[in-house]
Amino acid sequence: LIAGGRDPDLRMRDTVGGLAALAGKGWVPEVVCTALTDHYRYHREVEHRLQMVNDAQTQLLPTSDEGFDRLARFMGQGDTAAWKRGLMERLQAVAELTEDFFAPSEAAERPVLSDQQRGIVGGWRAYPALRSQRAQEIFTRLEPEILTRLLRTKLPDEAVVGFDRFLAGLPAGVQLFSLFEANPSLIDLLVDILTTAPTLGEYLARNAGVFDAVIGGDFFAPWPGKGALEADLAGRMALIDDYERRLDAARVWHKEWHFRIGVHHLRGLIDAFEAATQYTQLADAAIAALWPVVSGEFARKHGPQPGRGAVVLGMGSLGAGRLNASSDLDLIVIYDAAGQEASDGPRPLAARPYYARLTQALVTALSAPMPQGRLYEVDMRLRPSGRQGPVATSLDSFRTYQQTEAWTWEHLALTRARPVAGAADVAADVEAFRTELLAAKAGGAAVAQDVADMRARLRAAKPGDGVLDVKNGAGRLQDIELIAQMGALQAASSARRVEPQLMAGRRAGVLDTMQEEALLAAYRLMWRVQCALRLLGDRVSEPEALGEGAQVFLLRETGIETLDGLCARIGDMAGVAEGIVNTLLPPPSLG
Repeated sequence: LIAGGRDPDLRMRDTVGGLAALAGKGWVPEVVCTALTDHYRYHREVEHRLQMVNDAQTQLLPTSDEGFDRLARFMGQGDTAAWKRGLMERLQAVAELTEDFFAPSEAAERPVLSDQQRGIVGGWRAYPALRSQRAQEIFTRLEPEILTRLLRTKLPDEAVVGFDRFLAGLPAGVQLFSLFEANPSLIDLLVDILTTAPTLGEYLARNAGVFDAVIGGDFFAPWPGKGALEADLAGRMALIDDYERRLDAARVWHKEWHFRIGVHHLRGLIDAFEAATQYTQLADAAIAALWPVVSGEFARKHGPQPGRGAVVLGMGSLGAGRLNASSDLDLIVIYDAAGQEASDGPRPLAARPYYARLTQALVTALSAPMPQGRLYEVDMRLRPSGRQGPVATSLDSFRTYQQTEAWTWEHLALTRARPVAGAADVAADVEAFRTELLAAKAGGAAVAQDVADMRARLRAAKPGDGVLDVKNGAGRLQDIELIAQMGALQAASSARRVEPQLMAGRRAGVLDTMQEEALLAAYRLMWRVQCALRLLGDRVSEPEALGEGAQVFLLRETGIETLDGLCARIGDMAGVAEGIVNTLLPPPSLG
């Protein structure tokens, strides 16, 4: 019942087939499956004999010696006592095989608490999650084990406070508490999260359903990749007829995978760069699977896409493949109506409003709050003419704008543009044009000056906020990314990520080898810090705001022994990077 709610392959009517499927998916060992199957078949045979004897639907064993004698003979056994012992042995064997799935009936003894801890724990029964009698019964059995595990941490007071916040934010408790009873290892996972990333714990209180994903057999399996993710989501949505329920199903799916990436990162199974790849592939898969669903629903009213269709471009961090736990999505939609003036459907639309409204439908599918939340915040300001421009741009208009009207910063943004969904032939044309445009704009005399002016404007708007703000400020991520994009543009490189962009810039003579290595070292350290802090939740800018668990996670990610040492390293590297950037750029021309 638990696994079948998540995996359609396990939804079977027959028990034997279900046991085999559970074994095949790794939920139960093969030896347990074989034993339970044998016992099940024998119990069924006993049941059938009982019903034949009594000529009625029953599973009740006889209550008299005569009745047992008759049943034993019907089962082909001459020794009633021996047969009863054998049956009892089978029942006991089944009980022993299955008892680990069920919680003990009595609560263990509560560990000794400090006065402060007792005060916090004393308020738990007033929380909404413990409002029902059933929730209180289950939690009473769980509480000693939860407290024991909280007190086992390095900072037990911090752990108890974290669990208190989690419990206070939990709207209902029966389902989650039952899950904890059946899977005590989930309590350890929750404690890890609460002591490392309290904000993530608050998220879990609102989205406790993601714990279901952990008990699946593949939570700690190798990362499946974008193609498998897209197929998985598309398959889930295909089972649902209602459009809005499909969008909500996508949100459930996304939350589970997003949670998995975060847990793997917190536990050191992956580092910041692998996490970035996985967050990006998750977003790619979500967009690619949703696009045909959104397009199909839109076409039902207005007809198929006019002409050759549209492509969704990922810009910014999405295009570069460097998303973190809290990234939004920068998107552009480009279409080619191929001379077709309007759609052909029940309520036809002219090509331009058709694609504009289709784009808005995609943004809504991704960002609208629904019962299961939203997938992503979407930013479309990087489209031609920004907020003043149409939300979808024709391919011809896109070409003309980029060649004749676009500012240098828009060409810099284009260095990271990447097709993520839509018509493959339109995507190929856009990518070919991107390559041509970057070649045409390479070496422009105004590029360095424009970048210097842009940098000055960004610095004025966001000067940086503390030593752990590794994104904004002199010599930090934003500075390094600007230089990388400038290098790619001046080298006419199609590279999208910082590392190959800096390499392209060095090969084109924009910077030398020592400058490249220094910028790369600073970028790699700062990206690790950025990715870790975004997972921890609140936008921490000063080290004093980090809890003990968060500090341990951050130091493990960066490989530096102390927080003071990390802050000093960030400052030193930012200073070196700032000097390099100042050398590579002219003074800003802004007044």
